[in-house]
Amino acid sequence: MNATMVVPQLVHTLRTLVMTGCSTEHSVSGVSDPFLQVQILRLLRILGRNHEESSETMNDLLAQVATNTDASRNAGSAVLFETVLTIMDIRSAAGLRVLAVNILGRFLLNSDRNIRYVALTSLLKLVQSDHSAVQRHRPTVVECLREPDASLSRRALELSLALVNSSNVRTMTQELQGFLESCPPDLRADCASGILLAAERFAPTKRWHIDTILRVLTTAGTYVRDDAVANLIQLIGGAQELHAYSVRRLYSALAEDISQQPLVQVAAWCIGEYGDLLLEGTCEETEPLQVGPALGVHRGGTCEGRQGRPQGHSLCPPPLRKVEEDVVLALLERVLQSHMSLPATRGYALTALMKLSTRLHGDNNRICQVMSIYGSCQDVELQQRAVEYNALFRKYDHLRAAVLEKMPLVERGGPQVNEAAKESKEVAQLSEAAPVPTETQVRGPGYPWGKSMVQLPYPALTLLPSLQASKLLDLLDLLDGPSENAQHPPPLDPTPGDTLIHLLDLPCTPLPSAPIPNLKVFEREGLQLTLSFVRPPGTPTLLLITVTATNTSGGDVTHFICQVAVPKSFQLQLQAPSGDTVPAQGGLPMTQLLRILNPNKAPLRLKLRLTYDHFGQSVQEIFEVNNLPVETWQ
Repeated sequence: MNATMVVPQLVHTLRTLVMTGCSTEHSVSGVSDPFLQVQILRLLRILGRNHEESSETMNDLLAQVATNTDASRNAGSAVLFETVLTIMDIRSAAGLRVLAVNILGRFLLNSDRNIRYVALTSLLKLVQSDHSAVQRHRPTVVECLREPDASLSRRALELSLALVNSSNVRTMTQELQGFLESCPPDLRADCASGILLAAERFAPTKRWHIDTILRVLTTAGTYVRDDAVANLIQLIGGAQELHAYSVRRLYSALAEDISQQPLVQVAAWCIGEYGDLLLEGTCEETEPLQVGPALGVHRGGTCEGRQGRPQGHSLCPPPLRKVEEDVVLALLERVLQSHMSLPATRGYALTALMKLSTRLHGDNNRICQVMSIYGSCQDVELQQRAVEYNALFRKYDHLRAAVLEKMPLVERGGPQVNEAAKESKEVAQLSEAAPVPTETQVRGPGYPWGKSMVQLPYPALTLLPSLQASKLLDLLDLLDGPSENAQHPPPLDPTPGDTLIHLLDLPCTPLPSAPIPNLKVFEREGLQLTLSFVRPPGTPTLLLITVTATNTSGGDVTHFICQVAVPKSFQLQLQAPSGDTVPAQGGLPMTQLLRILNPNKAPLRLKLRLTYDHFGQSVQEIFEVNNLPVETWQ
């Protein structure tokens, strides 16, 4: 019996329940046999999926159920929710889908927290396919951000971020920034990252983009993602007309608070690069007026810009009546001396002081004294940097101005990035023994010295994420259960080498003549995961695994994350993936390189956890791979 024969009977039965009712003993809170209605709706959902004729037969009935069911009781809400799910799963009419979204919008006003949570979760799944319909309920969704229940506010945050587009980015960002100031600590990182991503994608102007990132750094600097500092530095560096504006804003923010480390790092970089503009007292106005409060908390005064707007405008930076050179130097010295400053932050401040030696016109004895002090610092990186700066003053003072020129703009997608991407692709396709370098040198004009100065003139200007000890995944608990005494394995490369590619001293010898066969470990709805293996001949305990994700379905796989666990006798290191999106219909695959050290040559097993979004649904898969070829570990 096919669907065309069953659907009319089910439609008739359900219409009878809705329109004529049933006996009193089957009624629950005034709803006629809600248990039977729910089961019929679920069956209709299965029969109508991808079936045009059956979907058309049940469209009128679903509209009747949606309009005639009382949602004031839990029984009615259950029937309405199943109706919404059925409408969204079948090939329903556009008007019916809008009606389903409106029902979920009414659920958001319900006093029951469980119903509101279900509504938020359902709307989050529908936001990709019915964005305009969900967008109508944006004010109600934003109100849910203030829910005291953590699960509700998290769902509301995810949905609010999904609703941001180019037309409402200003309003939504302002709402999200207000939420960021008062949200619980466990939501602050997600909220800050979401605002930064939305600003990067939909920023109407560069000035607005800079203001938004600065406010996020000021409010939740310690919770922002790692690349926020580098992104803001790149943004400021590329907006030449906003250099004076940015350095004044950052100087004011730094003078008020030196506890937010990402903000301090950006401010130190900007003061070092554009410190000469800080003393000029100009305010460029090259972009239209923006709505929203200024970052500074100053009151009164006027801006010295061409139009002389009041200081409270976000268009103009706070007034700096007269910034003295000694005050700027004292502020950077305060950053160096603060117990809250991280070593990386002190590196920014130390380099900024050195940069100011060529941008300010006062005596450099104060800067020389600071460099001499840090020449005996316990931190090796700061000590080496200070020693090299001292050498500039004493031996190469004639080169100092040229060496400390302004950093060149590092374009996104520039030669360094393209070269790294090309190398990554070659690793995936040819299975070469040497992985892609994870840190890129930034060479500015006049950087003639050795490793330290060339490799890291500013800590933030690495184009690709570097592998740190904290990034080494100790995922042993996924395989062997939680253990309080579990020790993190030591880094595979604890000492820096003379080059950026220092991978356990891999020899440059040819690959084995008999390659290890590839292994397909996962396949679902067109997404496939394949492992390819290489064992460098000179390092028999090292195994290189390239994870390749391909997608033959009709929809992109987005937010793709692959996590890997190994037994405790192994050491695992993951390189950065080539991306987080696997394009549809056989597009360019996504690759990621794993390096596994097996000193005992024990049988290898892996546990993988995949999380991604596909066809509007969030998917998480956890599985174990026990059938690895013997050649991978013997």
